Amino acid sequence: MDTLFTNGSLFDGHTHHPGWSVVVRSGRIIKAGPGPAPSPTRGANSAPSPRPRADRLSSLLDHFGLRAAQTEVIDLAGGLLLPGFVDAHVHPVQGGLERARCDLSPLSGRESTLAAISAYAAAHPEVGWILGGGWHQPDYPGGAPLAADLDAIVGDRPVFLANADHHGAWVNSRALELAGIDARTPDPADGRIERDPDGNPTGTLHEGAMDLVGHHVPPTTHDEQVAALLGAQAYLHSFGITGWQDAIFGDYANLDDSTPAYVELARDGRLTARVNGALWWRRDLGAEQLPSLIDRREALQFPRLRAGSVKIMQDGVAENFTAGMLDPYYDGCGCRTANAGLSFVDPIALRDHISALDSAGFQVHVHAIGDRAVREALDGFEAALASNGNNDLRHHIAHLQVIHPDDIARFAKLGVAANMQALWAAHEPQMDELTIPFLGPERTRWQYPFGDLAGSGARLVAGSDWPVSSPDPLAAVQVAVNRRHRDSEYEPFLPEQALDLATALAAYTSGSAWVNHADETGRIAPGMLADLAVLDRDPFAQPIEEIGEARVVATYVEGDRVYGE
Repeated sequence: MDTLFTNGSLFDGHTHHPGWSVVVRSGRIIKAGPGPAPSPTRGANSAPSPRPRADRLSSLLDHFGLRAAQTEVIDLAGGLLLPGFVDAHVHPVQGGLERARCDLSPLSGRESTLAAISAYAAAHPEVGWILGGGWHQPDYPGGAPLAADLDAIVGDRPVFLANADHHGAWVNSRALELAGIDARTPDPADGRIERDPDGNPTGTLHEGAMDLVGHHVPPTTHDEQVAALLGAQAYLHSFGITGWQDAIFGDYANLDDSTPAYVELARDGRLTARVNGALWWRRDLGAEQLPSLIDRREALQFPRLRAGSVKIMQDGVAENFTAGMLDPYYDGCGCRTANAGLSFVDPIALRDHISALDSAGFQVHVHAIGDRAVREALDGFEAALASNGNNDLRHHIAHLQVIHPDDIARFAKLGVAANMQALWAAHEPQMDELTIPFLGPERTRWQYPFGDLAGSGARLVAGSDWPVSSPDPLAAVQVAVNRRHRDSEYEPFLPEQALDLATALAAYTSGSAWVNHADETGRIAPGMLADLAVLDRDPFAQPIEEIGEARVVATYVEGDRVYGE
């Protein structure tokens, strides 16, 4: 059976083609192009009709050499067909678990968050720990909620709730007590305990300090992880996402390694997405972990699952002052502090580790938020290039919140992809209240420089970091093009760094497919796999301010519909 997608437009992964149709056979694209010339009664620039007329459909079938009885016709109804989105940095099992537990991500404000936690605890008296997360730092003074607030609603059971960016956790006094955390507990080298003036912990744990309580959280069962992954996969398909790079294959914070859940789905055929797992680089170890990473890579070879990447987290986040900066942060009064953030991996050791991973054939995927962390990562890739020469491993740096201008051109020069989370490049409370005052005016102008990166020739790829933020690619593209959220009351944030629509969509399709080594996807051309998404409208034909209003109506993997009616 053939499938004909028609009566709309096409974005092929690089270029917009109004009025083009696509033919799929046996899971692959066999033809893509314009239909026959329009009849004299209808202009070439006319909008598509609500439904293709019978005579027009007959001409289309003849034009593409198809038989009506053996062809399913998908009426795009004026919408857009494009390659399936590929998320280059996402945490699906975390997201799936969060949605199934105490999910605070849709909420805004302290009172509504506390009400939701109280309601969840009352509805689940059987759970020993209240787990979940997604609370937003701007809802609390200094981005640090208090254990006392949790104690008032859940005092009998421990509570561990990750914040939206998963670089901090909110815990109650019972959890602190079980973990033995008090005024005498030192901060770990890679984290910080929020404290009152007397040194007593107040209920917020940053970065590595999360582990002090996280080690006491009951492990997530295999069945829970499988259910979370299935739920996440369906959710991501609903946004047109057909593949992704899972940014942590390994134990992190209070979450156990989700790799076995992926393996089960890959073996029994329930993994419908194409997944590249980024094996977690443990920062408490060094080069001695390389042989085990190689063994894990060799064991994870399935048609839709591989683990060819290694993830290194080089710093934290700006909101809790752990992102690695070349110069110290400012305090709330505009004075320099002594804190320039963290480097989780020694910068000199990082160069050796990246070179060794590169030599072993691994793609290296680095989390870097601050300008120092970005530079440290680029220095590592430069060392690998000097040591090992050019290759096709497709290294990338994710997040890239602050980049020193001197480092922009190094991405293209070193062949390192810029993995952008475009949804963050906008004015909002977290940016305006918890970031800009502490970066200062100069570094504020260096944030999310997507336009400069594109202009320098850097390869752009895109991801969401869900559940840190929404996995909706169209919401991210809206911000990449407009530098503001849809219906936002704020002015655009550094509008000179905006991308055009084709460049933003390419980053989320052909760009991210490339970085995932999924070379038979990401583009619509004869011979490519039919991983596709259908939008209810053509954003190229709409004002750019309305990009985010588009919705995915169907998603296909290898020609099979995985979302939509």
